[in-house]
Amino acid sequence: MTNNFPENFLWGSAAAAYHFEGAWDKDGKGPAVSDVVPTTQDKRTEKPEPGNLKHRGVEFYDRYKDDVKLFGELGLKSFRTSIAWSRIYPNGIDEEPNEAGLKFYDDLLDALLAEGIEPIITLTHSGEMPLYLADNLNGFANKEVIDHYCKYVETVVTRYKDKVRYWLTFNEINGSENMPFFYAGVSQNKNSISEAQMRQIYFNIFLASAKATKIIHRIQEDAMVGCTTIQGPYYPLTSKPEDYFAAYRDNRDRLAFIHVQAKGEYPSYKLKEFKEKNITLDASEEEWALIKENTVDYIAYSYYLSGVSAADQSASSKMTDVVNVISEKINPYLEQNEWGWSIDPIGLRTTLNVINDLYGLPQFIVENGHSQIEELEKDQDGNLTVIDDYRIKTLSDHLVQLNEAIGDGVKVIGYTNWAVMDFVSGTTGTMKKRWGFIYVDFNDNHEGTMERYKKKSFDWYNKLIQTNGDILF
Repeated sequence: MTNNFPENFLWGSAAAAYHFEGAWDKDGKGPAVSDVVPTTQDKRTEKPEPGNLKHRGVEFYDRYKDDVKLFGELGLKSFRTSIAWSRIYPNGIDEEPNEAGLKFYDDLLDALLAEGIEPIITLTHSGEMPLYLADNLNGFANKEVIDHYCKYVETVVTRYKDKVRYWLTFNEINGSENMPFFYAGVSQNKNSISEAQMRQIYFNIFLASAKATKIIHRIQEDAMVGCTTIQGPYYPLTSKPEDYFAAYRDNRDRLAFIHVQAKGEYPSYKLKEFKEKNITLDASEEEWALIKENTVDYIAYSYYLSGVSAADQSASSKMTDVVNVISEKINPYLEQNEWGWSIDPIGLRTTLNVINDLYGLPQFIVENGHSQIEELEKDQDGNLTVIDDYRIKTLSDHLVQLNEAIGDGVKVIGYTNWAVMDFVSGTTGTMKKRWGFIYVDFNDNHEGTMERYKKKSFDWYNKLIQTNGDILF
C-alpha cells in the first residue's frame, strides 16, 4: 500500500474550551451554556450549580504551559481548540472585551507556536455561548445574537490574526436540532420549537457563519475559514429500493449543511420542501447574498460513525437524545464500541469521496477517535499508563482509509483526532468516557491528583507523525 499523505499534512489532535479549560468563573469569565448543563442533552440547571465537572475541567487554564509541552513531545503539527466566547465577552453584550481572557489566548497561542504547533481555532464550540445571550435573547433563534457574535469574531480575529491561519466559525452546527440549547443557545423548551422555527434557527447560524467568514477575510486575507458539521454515511437497512431511497434522503439531509456553506445556497429540494410545508424564512435579499458571497475555504467535520436507514421508521427509529448517535438500528457488519457507536473506517473513505465529488473543496477531519472506560495500569517497566491497543487499532484503521481517500484524489489538509487528552465528555458530562492520548487522574467523584500520564497510544501517535504515516503500512 502506498503512503499518500502529503509532506505538509497537518497531523494533530483536538480539544475545546469547555471540555478541558475549567476556571469557569476565573479572571472575569462569564457563565456559558455548558455551565448550566452538568450532564448533557439540554438537561440544564437554572444557574451554575456545584458538581458540574465542566467548571473544573482538567484545569488546562492553569496547567496549559506544561500541557502544551506535552503536546510538543507528542509531536503534534496542529492542535484544534476553541476560544471560550464568555471569557472574551462575559455576557455577550459587553461594550469592551475582557483583557484577561484575551491575554490567556495570546499566551496559549504563543506556547503552541513555540512548539511548532499550528493552531486550528474554533471561534465558538457547542456549549460556549454566553449564558446571558441564551437566557435573555434565546440564542440563535434571535437574529440580534448574530450581531453580538460578529462583534466577538471581529475582536478575536483582529487580536490573533498573526498567530492563527485556520479558523472554524462554529462546531457541528447540525447538532442544533437535537440539542438546541447546547448547540444554538436556544433557551425555550425544545418541544415548543416548531419545524419552521428550527429552519429559521439554522438559517440564522448560516448567516452568522457567512458574516464571520466575511469579517475574517477582511481582516486576514490569507485566512482559511471553515465550519464543522457531523458527518458519516447512512446505509440502507436492506437492498429494498425503498430502504435505499430512505438512506439517500438521510445522506442528502446531512450533506445539505455542507451544501449551504460550500455553495452559498440551499439545495433545491430543501427549498421545495419549505414551500410544501409553508415554511417562509425571515431572510432578506441582502442576507441571501451574504451567504452566497461568503462560502467556506475548506470543509471540516467530525466523523465517528455511520447509521442505518429504513423506509419503515419503526424498524429504524432515530435516537434524538444522544449526540452523534444517528440511528438505533445496529449494522451487523460493523463492530460497536462501549457506547453503541458503530466503528466504520471505510465509511470515512466513502464520506471523503462523496464530499469531494460534490464540492471539490479541501477537507479537514477535525474530530475522530475512540472512547473507552479506562484505569491506570503498570506497563512492563512498572510505569503507570493505559495499554490502549484498541485506540491504536481504531485510529489506524481510520487513517488507512483516509490515506486511501487521498490516493483517490481527495485533498485533505489535516487530521485532528478527538482527543489530545482525557477531559469532561460532551455526551455524558463525565470523566469516565476517556478519549485521549494522555490520561488525566480525575474522576466523576471529583477525586484525583490531576496528574497527566502518557498512554501507550501517545508513543504510537508520535511515531506516526514522525514517519508521516509510514508506520501504518
